[in-house]
Amino acid sequence: MNEKNIQRCGWVNLANPRYVTYHDEEWGVPCHDETQLFEMLNLEGAQAGLSWETVLNKRETYRAAFDQWDPKKIARYTDAKVAKLLADPGIIRNRLKVAATITNAQSYLRLCDELGGLDPYLWAFVGGKPIRNKWQSLGDTPAKTALSDQISKDLLKRGFKFVGSTIIYAYMQGIGMIDDHVVGCHCHGRKQR
Repeated sequence: MNEKNIQRCGWVNLANPRYVTYHDEEWGVPCHDETQLFEMLNLEGAQAGLSWETVLNKRETYRAAFDQWDPKKIARYTDAKVAKLLADPGIIRNRLKVAATITNAQSYLRLCDELGGLDPYLWAFVGGKPIRNKWQSLGDTPAKTALSDQISKDLLKRGFKFVGSTIIYAYMQGIGMIDDHVVGCHCHGRKQR
């Protein structure tokens, strides 16, 4: 198929190859990798108030800055490490978001001890199977749902930060708990890996 004829969800910036690849190969694809689940949770939080494209463009820098998303290392970050992060132009230099990532690492480690990690925790909310919606257009897609409200409240109780319902709905889309590719998008209804 000619690349120009491929239809995608309306939110994709076709001029940004990184964004196109994210849409085509990651968004809406069920993820069970603990490192990626932890990374995406924190990147979605970092995105609050900004565009996802801004965060996606900084993703590799985030990986390097946050020790390849190793929660054991992040949970022990010192004030000196925080100062270094806040001086790094390759990430979003917001003190609250950086602090939230450290808090999230600590909360994540407790969650691992209790429930085995984000994978068993999150996927239990949907019975292990993604929700596949059939939205006709981008405008049909909700910003949050009762399920994102429920997960958000539970994560907050567990000590996580920057996990409001709208962030969690976007997170669920990003990790494939929800497949919101619109009808007409070449990814809609695709077989999952």
